[in-house]
Order: sequence, then structure tokens, then C-alpha cells
Amino acid sequence: MAIAEAASHFRSPPKLQFSHRLTAMAAALRSPGVPAHFKTTPVSNKLRCSSKAPGTSTPKDETPSRLGFLGLGIMGSPMAQNLVKAGYDVTVWSRTRSKCDPLISLGAQYKNTPVEVAASCEITFAMLADPESAVDVACGEHGAASGMSPGKGYIDVSTVDGATSKFIGTHIKSTGALFLEAPVSGSKKPAEDGKLIFLTAGDKSLYETASPLLDVMGKSRFYLGDVGNGAAMKLVVNMIMGSMMASFSEGLLLSEKLGLDPSVLVEVISQGAISAPMYSVKGPSMIQSLYPTAFPLKHQQKDLRLALGLAESVSQPTPVAAAANELYKLAKSRGLSDHDFSAVIEALKSQLEQNK
Repeated sequence: MAIAEAASHFRSPPKLQFSHRLTAMAAALRSPGVPAHFKTTPVSNKLRCSSKAPGTSTPKDETPSRLGFLGLGIMGSPMAQNLVKAGYDVTVWSRTRSKCDPLISLGAQYKNTPVEVAASCEITFAMLADPESAVDVACGEHGAASGMSPGKGYIDVSTVDGATSKFIGTHIKSTGALFLEAPVSGSKKPAEDGKLIFLTAGDKSLYETASPLLDVMGKSRFYLGDVGNGAAMKLVVNMIMGSMMASFSEGLLLSEKLGLDPSVLVEVISQGAISAPMYSVKGPSMIQSLYPTAFPLKHQQKDLRLALGLAESVSQPTPVAAAANELYKLAKSRGLSDHDFSAVIEALKSQLEQNK
């Protein structure tokens, strides 16, 4: 199947059929260098980490200055803003036109379609909500790939599974352009502060060229080798994070039921070996049943689902993550999809009410 023909299948794909179509398309595009199943070879020998020193800036004279940014949600908008504020010429697009207005007011340009953005820029970033959107924006009708050509680069910072990332990468590279997957570890506040962690894989030359741009948006970056390894690392990180939040929620409710002050529990945890910034940041608002969205619950559940699929592909048991996933699914069924993922505690509360 030709790549153009394969891409046509991804124009607004139904969610229920997406994974099956992706498997079929990946098989059709497969070559000896792009395996059908997600590759999980060790990456320790390929690991490269770099951190920027606080307060330092990166000269732009050797960095492409015409940048595109596709997707201006909770994460994409502050990331693009940091590029604009750093003096880069940024062109933006988002499915919701109004989301572009704050960037335009800062000096960004606007284009009507992803293909127009990619055609006018040297490097295009994409931050989309899920695999379906990532494929559609890159490979669908009016997708960015149609505007790519030799000398250009496409950096997908969305969180997707390895098969999706490989499919997008194959399609982008068929135009002669370079591809880098670069999912980020971090939520809204780190995105605003330029303190994200980039987990990159793909064309090393694009990684090196784009490193100053990543440093504007993040505090550190890892180069992990072949496409798919960045996606794998991000899913493992978010699998751990989702499980931690579910366990933390159980602890808060248990302490309260035992007559203990959950605020004191948060303080005790903050001073012990299991201290984590997430607990100190989220705990106080969770105690008040407030869940300001930094990382939507629906995205956490999506990442757990993808991580469980990844584990299944290598016959790795993940009972804790599987149990956490069920809790997030319950929270979604309670209408909490667009709340912060810390709202998973409400699913536990509903179970307590049912057990009374």
C-alpha cells in the first residue's frame, strides 16, 4: 500500500477502529528498519541527557528561526508562548481558532491548516491530545506532511504509542524531511516555566539542530535513539505517575476515615523518603475537593491504557497500573474527564458511598 493511500485512511478516523487501522497501516508501511511491533530494545547505551543552567539563554544565530506550532491546548499554548517570547518567528494553528489569539497578540503568525504551517516553517512542532489527532494532523487531509520537504523538520511532542509515532515518522520522512519524537514529562506549570523534560528519539541531526529550541521550553532533554523509545519512556513515566496518584488518593481518604488530619499526612509525606512534588502540590487542593486542571484526567487514563498495551506486547504483568486504570475509567464515567487527574480521588469517594 502506498503511503499516500495509507494516509487517506486516517482522515478523521473513528476512535473505535483506530487501533485496528493503525496496525494495518503500520504493517503496510513496514520495512526491515521499521518493525510492526513496538521495539523495546535497551536504550541505556544510547542515552544522552543535557540540562540547561538556570538563567542561561541559547544563541539563535545557528538555530532555525521560522517555527511552526500545531495544537494550542493546556501544554501547547505555553510552550509556543515561550518560543515567541524568546524571539523566534512562530506560526501557529489549532483546531479551535480562538486558542491562537493569545499567541497572535504576542506576535505569532496564523495559518488556516497544518500543511500551510509546515510549508512556511523550517521546523514544525506538534502537541496533540491523542494518537488519532496526532496522525490526522500530520498525515490526514491538509496534514503537515503535505507541506514538508527536504531540509525541514517535524517534532512531535504529543504523547502517543510507539506504533503511532513510527507511522507518523515514516510518513514525514517519505517527504525527505527529518522526524523527531519528543514527548514531554511535565504538566501545565512546568510548561509555563520552561521546565519540561523532553524524551526524544529519531533523527539525531534534527535533535542537535533543535536542542536550543527544546532548551527554551524545557530544563532537560534526553536522546534515546530510535523512534519509539521516546514514546516508551513517556508511557512508563506516566504509568508510574497515574499509579502514584491513585495510591495517594487512597491514603488521603483512609487517613480522614481514621480521624487523622489529611493535611498532616501531606506534611509527613513531604518530609520522608516517599516525598514527591506532586503530593505537596496536589494534596492541599484535593483535600478541599478542588481539581484545577494541569493534566486532564482523560489524558492520564489514555496514557495508562497505552502503557498497559505496551506491557502486554512484551508479556510484562502490570497489576498495579491495571487496577489504577480501572479507577480512572470510573472517574471518567463520573464526568471528570476534563478535571485534573487528581480528581481520581472522587472515584474512590463514590465507591465509599456505595459501600455505606
